[in-house]
Amino acid sequence: MGTKPLAGIKVVEVAMWAFVPVAGGILADMGAEVIKVEPPTGDPIRGLVTGAARNGGGFDLGWECYNRGKQSITLDLKQEAGRAVLLRLLEDADVLLTNILPPARKKLGIDEDSLCPLFPNLIYAVGSATGRHGPEAHQGGFDAISFWARGGISMSLTEPGAAQPVGPPGPAFGDTLGGSMLAGGIAAAIAQRAMTGKASTVDVSLLSSAMWGMQRYVSHSVVEDVIAFPRPDKPNNVLVANYRTADDRFVALCMLQADKYWARFCEVAGRPELAADPRYADAALRRTNIDACWAELKALFASKTLAEWRAILAQQDGQWEVVQHPGELRFDVQAQANGYIQTIDCEDGRKLPLVSAPMQFDGQPCTASRAPECGAHSDTILAALGYDEEAIIDLKVAGVVF
Repeated sequence: MGTKPLAGIKVVEVAMWAFVPVAGGILADMGAEVIKVEPPTGDPIRGLVTGAARNGGGFDLGWECYNRGKQSITLDLKQEAGRAVLLRLLEDADVLLTNILPPARKKLGIDEDSLCPLFPNLIYAVGSATGRHGPEAHQGGFDAISFWARGGISMSLTEPGAAQPVGPPGPAFGDTLGGSMLAGGIAAAIAQRAMTGKASTVDVSLLSSAMWGMQRYVSHSVVEDVIAFPRPDKPNNVLVANYRTADDRFVALCMLQADKYWARFCEVAGRPELAADPRYADAALRRTNIDACWAELKALFASKTLAEWRAILAQQDGQWEVVQHPGELRFDVQAQANGYIQTIDCEDGRKLPLVSAPMQFDGQPCTASRAPECGAHSDTILAALGYDEEAIIDLKVAGVVF
């Protein structure tokens, strides 16, 4: 790909953990210069290496995935000299990206009211737990609670009588989705400024991102005054369901136009008599006789292995997929063909696999690169701002830069 779509855009990121840094990482992949301002001890996610977030191959994957392609400068923003450096960074910046809580932003003098009058061309972008308004706007949160739990996703997946609600499928699940939405909002604000000259503020919260994903249920609950939606114990359409195979894998069918595909499915599956059975002649009759029809299909799928079902289902036009493990995605032919996983060659000879940003331009994925070491670009950034060697040393002696 030639020039990336956000080439020439400068983003200053004052953010920690995953949600908002994800947005910065996507903007960097799209060509923006993203300067990450870290506290003297570094972004705390650098030290989060527990459970599923454990390092892989010597890489701190929690750090690498969400801070790809950025530059890092360490600044103590509690010191006036540190804030002065930040203000100089913002003089030619297009975007300030932050998740610092409102009281702390105000105390540091980096809140919207303090900065926007100084920099009228600056897009001020905030990621929060539950939104900028309301009695809890000053509180923080994480994806496991603000997105997954509060956003209604967990309970919608939890079986009745379960000992525990269903937890997130992986680390930073809500952060990555919410961060993607925040990056999209920032891109829209950049376009608006280019067309109108107006620099907007952009707000995305983990709660709003979860509610966007759950919008059908949320709207339904309002229309019919429903609190909880029970999980059905059987499908409404036997061709829209998951089935266990003989080798304990699952196949997911999603043939919404069931009558269009039913006869051919039964034929290639070796059970043409099911299509001829008057109880199953159309979708309405299959719903009426759902228990018997579903039992037939469960037994049918359980009689063959996944490999056999791959060959069988490939002979008909209905929609289906294998229910894959995360580790199988690297072998997925479509993921490979579209460059959905990139391999980055590191200077020490190791190879770092990163999932590509979900958007592509001119048929090509956005090229990713490694996340920076803490403060790796402090001297370079300061020099570009006009600080000479003596001034940089003074900032380091004062503990403003590390």
